[in-house]
Amino acid sequence: MPVLHSAPRFTPYDGARDTLGSALGDMLVEAHEEHGELLFTVHRERIEDALRLLRDEHQYQQLMEIAGVDYPARPERFEVVYMLLSLTRNHRIMVKLATDEVKPVPTVTTLWPNAGWLEREVFDMYGVLFEGNTDLRRILTDYGFEGYPFRKDFPLTGYTEVRYSEDEKRVIYEPVDLAQDFRSFDFTSPWEGADYVLPGDEKAATHPQVPPVKEVKTTDNPSQTGAGAKADAKAAEHVAPGGAGGQVAGQGQGEPVPQKVGINDPGAPHPTENRPGRSPREGADATEIDRTPHRGGGNDSDRAR
Repeated sequence: MPVLHSAPRFTPYDGARDTLGSALGDMLVEAHEEHGELLFTVHRERIEDALRLLRDEHQYQQLMEIAGVDYPARPERFEVVYMLLSLTRNHRIMVKLATDEVKPVPTVTTLWPNAGWLEREVFDMYGVLFEGNTDLRRILTDYGFEGYPFRKDFPLTGYTEVRYSEDEKRVIYEPVDLAQDFRSFDFTSPWEGADYVLPGDEKAATHPQVPPVKEVKTTDNPSQTGAGAKADAKAAEHVAPGGAGGQVAGQGQGEPVPQKVGINDPGAPHPTENRPGRSPREGADATEIDRTPHRGGGNDSDRAR
């Protein structure tokens, strides 16, 4: 089913699937339309002939990109996808083939010189070999890199890390050292519980026992709680009679009235010493109270002269 766009990026080419499929003939494995674009799968050994036919006889003049795809479960796990553009028709198609780690793909540098770098990218990322490419070497990864990063079995953390050493004043390579184990998340709802044992859960009992209760304590009547009319009456007693006005809560909004308790006011304490041998201060009466604070503490009576 064609996909309709308000402003299509390419011009629809009616009948292109049947026309190009017939032209490819026995080179074609499958042709189908997906997401509004035409995809043609051809035999690996015939890729150069198929692309030359599309360029010379059907006006697909430019090779825009070569991409790789990895399907580890397939016998031929890699797909190499060629994206072609027709400038005269303003139309794009994709041509792809299947291969594995050891079967080489014929180069198309004989058709488009820019295919040299594009094939090097696929080789660098996936390890796909291109027969006839005279400069098939890595182009994106660093010198001495091992492995192919875009393969699905390549670890996400890689094997080595590169950093600049201030001590050695040069770039050094060293094995990847993770601060914690790399985790894979299954996004299981924590309310449902995971199907595996979380770290630390193995220390807990599988079915922890509930501590037994010897006797259930209940309060069936007020006497067991200490509540009742007697306790309410005791709580209602005033500590002291309240006055007619005031702002003290709990005494009828009246402040407590002073009560005679039969105990005399002790008054001010007597001085503990009078210092009779101390000479009076000049210019001051001997009976004057020195109220100047001085070190060592003491009260006014201690400083009387």
